[in-house]
This record gives sequence, C-alpha cells and structure tokens, in this order.
Amino acid sequence: MIDDYFQTVLVVLQASPYVKSHNVTFDRRSLTAGTIRGDVYFLDDSLPHFREFVNTEAGLDRFTYVFHYQQADGSFVFRYDNTGHYPDLDNFPHHQHVGDEDHALSSAAPDLARVIQEIEDRLISTAPLVS
Repeated sequence: MIDDYFQTVLVVLQASPYVKSHNVTFDRRSLTAGTIRGDVYFLDDSLPHFREFVNTEAGLDRFTYVFHYQQADGSFVFRYDNTGHYPDLDNFPHHQHVGDEDHALSSAAPDLARVIQEIEDRLISTAPLVS
C-alpha cells in the first residue's frame, strides 16, 4: 500500500538527528501509487528537495525521482535522478550529478534514507573540531 511507503518516508526524516524540519506532501493516486514532494531542512540550513512517483503494487517501483541537495546559500552540491538524458552511462537512466550539474556519473537508484545518510556523512566530515 502506498500509505505504508508514505509512512516510511516520515520515519526516515524523523529518525535523523540532523534534520531540523521538513515540509513533505503526499498525493495518493491509487491504493498502490502516489507522488511525494518535499524539502528537508538540516541543522546547517542546507536543503535537499526531493520528489518521487512510486508504485508499491509489486514491491517498490520508483517511476521517477529527483534528490537535489544544495547549501544554505543555494549553491549546488549533488543531485540524483533518473531522467533519461545520459544513455551512455552504465546504469542508465540512474545517475548522479556532483559539483557540476552538467556532469553525470553512473549511480544506483538511491532512496531517501541513502540520500539522508550521505548528507549526514558530509555534515559530520565538515563539522568543526571541538577542543
């Protein structure tokens, strides 16, 4: 059921100690399909925007997704998406843009939990040392 997946998204967001707040909307299209759009505000004011169109009828099928992460000043950090504009990549259409939105690397399809973990790892690695 799509409502179970919607609940999973909320659990992922609520479990992160680095998430300050979030604004997520769910649109149920049927008992097994729906869209999710969200903004997640981290403690350093960095922000991932994300959207997914998913179907849970036979497992989890993510028809489209975008996870776009930027710094508080709006500067681009990375984006995962499955837009079909890099057909030569190994894992087409799944890819990640890093550092430069015009450059793409082959990537496995991430889920929100993986993206949140990647952001948390970045925050931890760039946190100032306390003496």
